[in-house]
Amino acid sequence: MTGIPEYGGLRLAFTTLTALPMRAGRLDRQTAGRAMAWSPVVGVVVGALASAGIVVMRYASPESGVQRLLPVGVGIGLLALLTRGLHLDGLADTVDGLGVTGRERALDVMRQSDIGTFGVLALVLVVLLQASALTTADIAQHGTRSLICAVATGRIAITWACARDVPAARPSGLGALVAGTLPRMVPLAWSVFAVVAGSGWAYLDDRGRLPQALIQGLAIAVALIVARIVQARLVRRLGGITGDVLGALCEIATTVALVLAASLPGSAWFHRH
Repeated sequence: MTGIPEYGGLRLAFTTLTALPMRAGRLDRQTAGRAMAWSPVVGVVVGALASAGIVVMRYASPESGVQRLLPVGVGIGLLALLTRGLHLDGLADTVDGLGVTGRERALDVMRQSDIGTFGVLALVLVVLLQASALTTADIAQHGTRSLICAVATGRIAITWACARDVPAARPSGLGALVAGTLPRMVPLAWSVFAVVAGSGWAYLDDRGRLPQALIQGLAIAVALIVARIVQARLVRRLGGITGDVLGALCEIATTVALVLAASLPGSAWFHRH
C-alpha cells in the first residue's frame, strides 16, 4: 500500500473506531491499513464531539467547586459512548492478559469476554486519571484543547502499532488485519504534525505564551514515547499486536497526554505572575 490514505479507508476508520452510523464499505487488508492511517482524524472528530458536550454542560452547571466534574464526566462518558468503549475494553483485556504467565495463556485470557480484577483496576485508574486531568485543564481554561490533542494522540499511537516492523500476535482478528500495513513515515508524519499543531494551538490560544506551547507539544511527544515503550513490551510479551493491544495503547497515550497537559498553567496564572 502507499503512504497516502484514501477516502474508503477514512470511512472504514470511522466505522471501526467509532459508533457513528456509517457504511463500512470494502474490508480488506489494504483498506484496513488506510483506515488506521486515518485514525488520528477520527480522534480529532471524537475529541471535538466530546468537547462540545463539555461546553454545553458547562453552561448548564455551576462554574466552580466539585460540580465542575459534571461537564467533564459528560465528556469522558461521550468518549466511551462514541467509541463503543472499544479502547477501554482493549485496555482491560490487555492488562488481564499480562496478569498470567505464558504467551498462549495470555492471548486466551484476552479473548475472553469477561473482565478480571486487573482489568477492572486498570479501567478505574485510567478513567480517574483522565477525569482528574481534564477537570484541572478545564479549570485552567484549556480543557478543550487538551482533550482534542490527547484523543488525537491516542489514535496516533494506533498508527505506530500498525507500522511495517510490527507483527501480529494471532493469524486472525483485527491485529492480523492491520499489523504491518503502514510505512513508518505515516505515524512519524502524524506525530510531527500533532506536536507542531498542538504547540501552535496553545501558543495562539494563550496569546503567544511560549510555556503553554512548549508543554502542550511536550505532552503529545512524551505520550507517544510512552506508548511506543509499552508497545515494544507488549510485542515481546505477546509476539505481536492484537485489536486489544491497539485499544490499550490508545488509552495509555490519551491518558498520558491529558495528565501532562493538565500541568499547563492557565491564563489567570500568567496574569498574576
